[in-house]
Amino acid sequence: MAYSMTAFTRQTQDADWGSLQLELRSVNQRYLEPHFRLPDNLRDLEPHYRDALRKRLSRGKVECTLRFDPAHDNTTLSVNETRLATLAQALETVRAQVPDAAMPNALALLDHPGVLESDGVDLERVQQAAQALFETALDDLTVGRAREGERLAALIRERLEGIRDLVAEVRAHLPAILDNQRQQLTDRLNAFKAELDPQRLETEIALLAQKADVAEELDRLETHVAEVERQLTQKGPIGRRLDFLMQELNREANTLSSKSIVADTTRCAVELKVLIEQMREQIQNLE
Repeated sequence: MAYSMTAFTRQTQDADWGSLQLELRSVNQRYLEPHFRLPDNLRDLEPHYRDALRKRLSRGKVECTLRFDPAHDNTTLSVNETRLATLAQALETVRAQVPDAAMPNALALLDHPGVLESDGVDLERVQQAAQALFETALDDLTVGRAREGERLAALIRERLEGIRDLVAEVRAHLPAILDNQRQQLTDRLNAFKAELDPQRLETEIALLAQKADVAEELDRLETHVAEVERQLTQKGPIGRRLDFLMQELNREANTLSSKSIVADTTRCAVELKVLIEQMREQIQNLE
């Protein structure tokens, strides 16, 4: 199954101690790159969240935002005097070094992490709930990535079918292309009233046929298409393998274009490149 790296989920929980809201947002990234925004009193959850992400996801930039609103009737606020004294000492150092520096007001001091604390909330219960909420969110995010991945896989398969049609079209034209080249060469020699040496003529035609023969490129295109389809059914991350296959497909399309001697083959080569580029854009979002 193909998994997208793009998904979003929001999960909430209400209890007697307050409410939690957790958001997970993932976008494409070469590696797994998690970012966490957690309340200070729940910062200890970050290692658990990070390990859970690493076990479930392989690639993607994942942003995790957790909000905790304690129940007001159970909560009292207090100032962490040790933390405040440390902050005040740091501000005195700043004032001594930079006398013109603007100093924060009392509200800004209270807003500094760790200065204002809440009492009356059982943080152990809140942490347990936040861990369970994260697992639920991660399950939902994975389902969303799978759902989006299947949509991307369907779009890729449509392009693969288009490549097959183009390959079949070029194969069907090959005999007529070579016959046409033989006639053009004969007509050109006749126009110059050159004495036709049958052996030399066959040699020239053979060289021209070898240059114009794209059967090998068409075979490789079909092989790469089959491998892309096979990868779409594999378990685990497939994005990097598919990206490599897009490079191989593009290489064969370029060779086909360079060997083109008629407008139809050139047109098919251009359409191939368009389909490959469309697939490549979709694959950038696959895990």
